[in-house]
Amino acid sequence: MASELVGVGIVSGTSPSIAIGRAHRLAPSELETRQYSIERKDVMHEVARLNNAFSLVRAEIDELASHVSPDAPGEVRAFLDLHRMILDDPLLCDEPRDLVRTRLINAEWALTIQLEAVCKQFEAIDDEYFRSRSQDVRQVVERVMKALVSGRNATVSLPPKPADGERLILIARDLSPTDMLHLKERAEVDVAGFVTEMGGRNSHTAIMARSLGLPAVLGVPHAREAIAEGDLIVLDAETGRVHIRPEPDALAQFQQRLRAQIESRLALRKLKSKLARTKDGIAVELMANIELPSDVRDALDAGADGIGLFRTEFLFMNRDQLPDEDEQYEAYAKVARAMKGKPVIIRTLDIGADKVLTERARRGLGIAAGSPTVESNPALGLRAIRYCLAYPELFLTQLRAILRASAVGTVRILVPMLAHVHEVEQTLSFVARAREQLKERKQRFDARAPVGGMIEVPAAALSLPAFVKRLKFLSLGTNDLIQYTLAIDRADASVAHLYDHLHPAVLQLIARTIRIGNKARTPVAVCGEMAGEVDLTELLLGMGLRQFSMHPSQILSVKERLFTLSTKTAAKLAARVLRADDPLDIRIALERAMAKPAAK
Repeated sequence: MASELVGVGIVSGTSPSIAIGRAHRLAPSELETRQYSIERKDVMHEVARLNNAFSLVRAEIDELASHVSPDAPGEVRAFLDLHRMILDDPLLCDEPRDLVRTRLINAEWALTIQLEAVCKQFEAIDDEYFRSRSQDVRQVVERVMKALVSGRNATVSLPPKPADGERLILIARDLSPTDMLHLKERAEVDVAGFVTEMGGRNSHTAIMARSLGLPAVLGVPHAREAIAEGDLIVLDAETGRVHIRPEPDALAQFQQRLRAQIESRLALRKLKSKLARTKDGIAVELMANIELPSDVRDALDAGADGIGLFRTEFLFMNRDQLPDEDEQYEAYAKVARAMKGKPVIIRTLDIGADKVLTERARRGLGIAAGSPTVESNPALGLRAIRYCLAYPELFLTQLRAILRASAVGTVRILVPMLAHVHEVEQTLSFVARAREQLKERKQRFDARAPVGGMIEVPAAALSLPAFVKRLKFLSLGTNDLIQYTLAIDRADASVAHLYDHLHPAVLQLIARTIRIGNKARTPVAVCGEMAGEVDLTELLLGMGLRQFSMHPSQILSVKERLFTLSTKTAAKLAARVLRADDPLDIRIALERAMAKPAAK
C-alpha cells in the first residue's frame, strides 16, 4: 500500500529533483555501546584500542582521498580534509586516552563522554551553519566507534546488486560524506538519491548531495521504520516528499516528470558557453561564490563570468597555525590563474563571533588563553573588518597576499561588514601600507587593484553617498542585510519564521543601493542567497542589477531565466513590488511574473 513521508528536500543544481529506485537501508550507527569500569592493568590495552581505531579511520579516509577524481567537486576533498582534521584534533584523539587513564573506564565510554563535551561547544554557537558542524564530529566519532567494536575499517555495508536498470535510494539515520563517497566510488552501485532521519539544509550531508548531483530528502522522522529493504521509492526533492510503493498511475506520472527534467537539464548544459543576456539584449554578469581554491573548477564548469565572492575565512579555520602570506598568496593566485583574466573578487577575512579560530591560533594573535570564543551577542560583536582592524598584522598579511595575487590575474579586494566611513578610510590606509611594503620588497602587484565594500549593514546602505566616493564597487550581502534589518537571528527557531527576504524594508534597501551605485557609476553586485533564486531574478533585474553572484550550481538556471526576460517588463515589476507594503502581496506579484510566458 502506498504511503508518504515528508522532510527537507535538497535539489542539486542542474540535476533532476526526482529519483526513482529501490530502497537500501543502511545499518544504524548510533553510539549505543557498553560502558564499564576497568582495572589499572587494563589501561594500556584500552588506550591501544583507541589508537588502533583512530589509525584505521585515518587510513580509510586517506585511501578514499587518494581515489577521488581530479574532476570531483571541490567540496568532496574539502569534507574529507575536514573529517581528517577532526580525527587529529587533540580534543577528540587525546582527551579520551586521558579519560581512560584517570577515570579507569573503557575506550568506548571515554570516547562517548568526550564527544558530548565537544558537541556542547558547537551547540553554544549561534550561527546555524557552524552549529550544525557538531554532526560532522558525531559522524567521525561513530566511524571510530565502529572500528573500536569491530577492530576493522568502518565502511558502509554494500547493498545487494539491484536488478538490471534499477537504481538505489539509500535510507539511513545519517549519511557522512565518507559513506557517500564509498558508495559513489563503487561502479556496481548506482545511487539515485538518499533519505536520512537527520540533517537539514546547511548540513554537510546536504552540501555533499548538491556537489555530487544527488537529490535528497533529509530530516525525515522514522524513515527506517517506515521503509522496508527493497521497497520501490520515489524521492521528490522539490517538495521534500518520499513516496513509498507508489500506485502504478502515480509512478507513471513521476517517471514522466523525471524524463522531462533530464531533458531540461541537458538543455541547460548547452547554455554554458552562451553570454548571459536578456530578451532585449542587455548583458548581465553571472559570477560564482566559492569558499576554497578547489571550488574554482565548479565555477568554470558552470561558465561563470568570474568569481564574485571568494570567502577566505575557510583558509583560516580549523587549524592551530594561521596561514602565512605565502600560503595565502598561493591560494589566491591559484584561483586568479584558473580564471584566466576574468575578475576574482576576494573578500578579506570575515572571522569573529561564531566563525571562531582555534584557541592556539587566537593565542598566536595575542589573545589571552581562556578568553571567550563566543560573545553574548556575536552578530553584533568583533567580526569581519572590525576584527581585521583590531589585529593589524593579520590584516596586512592578507592584504599583501591578495595584492601579490593581483599580478597573475584580475583581482579585486572586497571588505565585509562596513558600517562607518572611518572604517572605509582605515581600510584604504591599510591597503596603501601593504602596497608600500610590497614596493620595498620589490614584489609585483597590480597597483590599480580596486577596493570595494559589502553592503550588509543597514548603516552602510544608508551611507552610500559617502561610500561610493571612496569605494570602486559594492557587493550586497543579502543574508546579513536581512538579519540586521529585521533584527532576526536565523538560528533562533522561535523567530526564524520572521526572517523574510521579501520584507519591504529589505527590498527598499537593496533597490536604493543599486540605484545609488548605478547613478554614481559604481558597479553593484548581489552575492547573497537571493542572487541564485530564479523567482527573484526578474525583480533584481528590474531594480537595475546587472551583476549576480551565486553558488556555481545555480548559474545556468538563472541564465536560462534571463534569456526570457525584458528589462522594461522587469522594471515595471520592480516598481510595483516596491510600492507594496505587505510581503504576501509581493509574493503574489512574483508568482504571477514567474507564471507569465516569455517576454516578446
